[in-house]
Amino acid sequence: MDTATPAVASPTSSLPAQRLDASGRAHVDVRAIVALAVPFAANSAIQAILNLTDTWFIGRISTSALAAIASIHWPVIACIALFGGVGLAGQTLVAQAFGGRRLKRAAQAGWISMWAALLVAPLFWFIAMNGDAVLDPFGLAPDVQALAVQFWQPRMFGAPLGVALWGMLGFFNGIGRPKISFMVDALVCISNACFAQLFIFEWGWGIAGAAWATNCAQALGLLVGLSIFAGPSMNRMFHSRLMWRPRAHKIAAQWKLGMPMGMLIAADVLGFAMFQLMQVHLSTVDGAATQIVMMLTSISFMPAIGIAMAGTTLVGQSIGMGDRGWARRIGNSIIVMCTTYMGTVGLLLGLAAPWLIPTFVADNDPQALAVIQLGATLMWVAAAYQLFDGLNFACSFSLRGAGDATVPAACVLVLSWLVFVPLAHSLSFKPGGGWVEWLPQFGLGALGGWLAALTYIILISVVLLLRWRSGAWQKIRLR
Repeated sequence: MDTATPAVASPTSSLPAQRLDASGRAHVDVRAIVALAVPFAANSAIQAILNLTDTWFIGRISTSALAAIASIHWPVIACIALFGGVGLAGQTLVAQAFGGRRLKRAAQAGWISMWAALLVAPLFWFIAMNGDAVLDPFGLAPDVQALAVQFWQPRMFGAPLGVALWGMLGFFNGIGRPKISFMVDALVCISNACFAQLFIFEWGWGIAGAAWATNCAQALGLLVGLSIFAGPSMNRMFHSRLMWRPRAHKIAAQWKLGMPMGMLIAADVLGFAMFQLMQVHLSTVDGAATQIVMMLTSISFMPAIGIAMAGTTLVGQSIGMGDRGWARRIGNSIIVMCTTYMGTVGLLLGLAAPWLIPTFVADNDPQALAVIQLGATLMWVAAAYQLFDGLNFACSFSLRGAGDATVPAACVLVLSWLVFVPLAHSLSFKPGGGWVEWLPQFGLGALGGWLAALTYIILISVVLLLRWRSGAWQKIRLR
């Protein structure tokens, strides 16, 4: 029978992040949560640095290149999320299997993510060849759209590598070993910067070089992750070398759980893709300022995702060990930690914006001053957004650990596409300047779009909090 000690279990208790006082009463061990959350947060911070690095390199090409990446940034993430949901499901299944001491099943979930990435590759390649068709409806300036397509095609060709890497790191996260994920992502980040300098400037590939740099860096990270997963240490505990064979029913089960997880992210991200395309459509200045603010706020929300991912692992492990009440207490603690962190960092970013934003524009660009001034204003709206986004992340990822994906995905889909997108259109565009004429148009520009985003995140965070507090997730049983 497979046995293992659950990740982050206290020496005085068998449950994850549980501490017993002198009277034998159980308490949430905040230090144990931090022990897991810190490497998760560091791992997500690496992702933020990766995004900032790409933005920094592309900003040195031109403002038009920066606006182009703004137009394509969220559609790229949405496509990877939609078809990469099986990787997210992998972390949940690994965490619950690990908590229940079913270690071979945990390894199998890791391999299933690899097979799923291979199966979706043709879809990504089809999408890669139709970049113009994706962007044509949004009326981008011809030079901006041409640059966006130059990035889109190679990035989508390499997207299966991102899905596979996502799934592999999900295994390490599910067993409570985020330090391994951090090491791999750090390698990806450093190699991406090296490849970007080589491809963009030394070899003169321009914005397409940024996409190829990401692909090569992810391929390197995947090879390293697989070597650790199949290495002697992991093989002794999980029998990872024996569990590689594809199983159709396991792939189907993981897709059943992973599709709504991916759809939740895709619905949210596509809503933001529409929002960001609106800002690019308004003007190059609006698009560039929005992209910079997005990348700077990733300093806040990417580490917060790391904290929330600790909730996915700990909630999943607690459920795997048969204690759903403890899973609830863990989730509540994660919610407090994540929301507090996000609010604090959002405030600091608002204060530091006048010094941070100028570093992302070229000194000789004639539109640099306008981008800096607008970006400083938008950052304060984004700071308020961050507070509620922390609540959103914590609830969403705790529900994910319990395998509760369908209802949250439906809520995000409705609020994103029936509230956020039309509201952003109405507040951003002047009469006659939008994509459709049947919505009211108030002409507030990028500021209006960000106010719509703030309204949306308040609504979705409250809905997910109510879902978590309802306890409906406690009735879900995964196999």
